[in-house]
Amino acid sequence: MTAQKGPTTKLATHTNEELYYRDDGLVGELMGNVTFTEMMFMHIMGRKATPGEIVILDSVLVTLMEHGLTPSAIATRLTYHSAPEALQAAVAAGLLNVGSQFVGTMENAAKLLMKLLEDNDGFEAAARREIAALRAARRPLPGFGHHLHKPDDPRTARLFDIALAQDGIDGIYIDAMKRLSAIIDEELGRHLTINATGAVAAVLLEIGVEPEIMRGFSVISRAAGLVAHIREEQTEPTARHIWDVVEETIPYVGAAPVDEH
Repeated sequence: MTAQKGPTTKLATHTNEELYYRDDGLVGELMGNVTFTEMMFMHIMGRKATPGEIVILDSVLVTLMEHGLTPSAIATRLTYHSAPEALQAAVAAGLLNVGSQFVGTMENAAKLLMKLLEDNDGFEAAARREIAALRAARRPLPGFGHHLHKPDDPRTARLFDIALAQDGIDGIYIDAMKRLSAIIDEELGRHLTINATGAVAAVLLEIGVEPEIMRGFSVISRAAGLVAHIREEQTEPTARHIWDVVEETIPYVGAAPVDEH
């Protein structure tokens, strides 16, 4: 009777003389010879990236790093205010907000693009059907709309231009996103911008990143941005002010007496 094979890993191992990321020696081959982005792509995707893929991925990481005082940054600042001894906890608190509503929406946008391109009814018919279903369910169109960037998100056009300028990028998913945008505008009777996460979904698909892992790149990028928020919180504190604003602008409306002083 053959014994059941146990779990294995291809990510890392070590000897007394060397550490290995996959099959490459950290000390002898990688350190000083590859960038963080190159190593990250190779470690996650299991293959070396082309120069063009690195340009695209770097552009995505830079795009996603900083979004201002959004929920993730606010959570990080408030957590750091409560536990300044645990910087890592503050970053983790912010990263918990990289979800389906903020930053991580490229996952759903990418899945939608792939679904439309593979539909037997054809792209346009499938797009109109999906748009109708999302609107009927009162759900947002993933990758579209922005409360500030109107009529268009300037990051989107730049990401598309950067991606299409790289060798080996055929533009199938970028074209699909643009086609979907035109159909959405027609269905809504108004223009709805392709936001940055929609653009990120398209360009990451162009370099072979599966939707299920896309949010991971958002997490990596946002971690750097959140460390910057902690650094600023150390020198220009805002957390106490945020707390005070909440107390002042959200009044208690229950029956208990309130001290007006």
